[in-house]
Amino acid sequence: MMIARHIISLSLVALLLTACVGSSPTEPSPTPVPLPATSPPSPTATLLLPEVDFSSLSGEIKIDGSSTVFPITERVALAFNELSPQVTIRLGVSGTGGGFSRFCAGETDISNASRPIKQSEMETCTANGITFVELPVAFDGLSVVVHPQNDWVQCLTVAELKRMWSPEAETVITRWNQIRADWPDAPLHLYGAGTDSGTYDYFTSAIVGQEGISRRDYTASEDDYLLAQDVAGDQFGLGFFGYAYYAEYADRLRAVAIDNGNGCVAPSIETISNGQYQPLARPIFIYVRADRLARAEVRTFVDLYLQNGSLFASQALYVPLPSTAYELALRRVERRRTGSIFSGGSQVGLSIEQLLQLEDR
Repeated sequence: MMIARHIISLSLVALLLTACVGSSPTEPSPTPVPLPATSPPSPTATLLLPEVDFSSLSGEIKIDGSSTVFPITERVALAFNELSPQVTIRLGVSGTGGGFSRFCAGETDISNASRPIKQSEMETCTANGITFVELPVAFDGLSVVVHPQNDWVQCLTVAELKRMWSPEAETVITRWNQIRADWPDAPLHLYGAGTDSGTYDYFTSAIVGQEGISRRDYTASEDDYLLAQDVAGDQFGLGFFGYAYYAEYADRLRAVAIDNGNGCVAPSIETISNGQYQPLARPIFIYVRADRLARAEVRTFVDLYLQNGSLFASQALYVPLPSTAYELALRRVERRRTGSIFSGGSQVGLSIEQLLQLEDR
């Protein structure tokens, strides 16, 4: 059985960031998770500010969803709370699927998502009278990582990853030398995103070939910090999660290059940005309830996010989108353009250029 660990990440600073609490069955337990060892720059340094009186804002903004998007949204929340401390921001992590469950039930204002919303989730939102504005905020490259003492794995083909993670591998592929005969006869310990995670959806779609389908005998969590710590403590471990978490733990982990048929390519800002790191590069999003944009504190938060999208994405160690993408997103907010530009679910192989073409329609 999969070892599912649903947790919530709490910002442990004196800025009113607290855990979301609700009745949703997908909601995580309030187990604190450490923030990155390095502190972000001064939250409001060099920011472009919306033309609004921040001191006049009040109320509460509820956000939940993807642990992948969490580091970006957290930085926005820190900056916003410094500018407008009278607004309470409740920021939770229950995975993309868990976040959409709460969002479409009307429990949150903004949902972090590491994949586009699924058709079934859109139908739930519609049934509950929830309309949304879909906003890409950065590009990510899912990183496959191992312990630094693992000196045998430098590159994996997509076919080898599929052999590790397919349902047929469950209880069968359990040792490294079953992947390549010259690798050690040692246990293969797998760590990855839980089933409520958009990262799980994307990885299974890109690697296994079907979204939401994989072996179940691995250690799973919707929190990427825990996964990074797990692999960092396991010489025989292999895991996958968002690029920012690999970059944060780069002194304790090693990224494996991926061969998609065009040679081995390791994840980096450059290879994610230029489209070489495939099929594991992907856009990441926030979804905002359209009716909540009428609330000044929510609209200002979203404007601050997008006007400084490149800075916040870079601070969180992700790949910023071109300035045109953020301008198009701001236009979508201004026009209250609702719905998704995607067919629903993971979009494997999408490049930044293709995303821009979709955004500009």
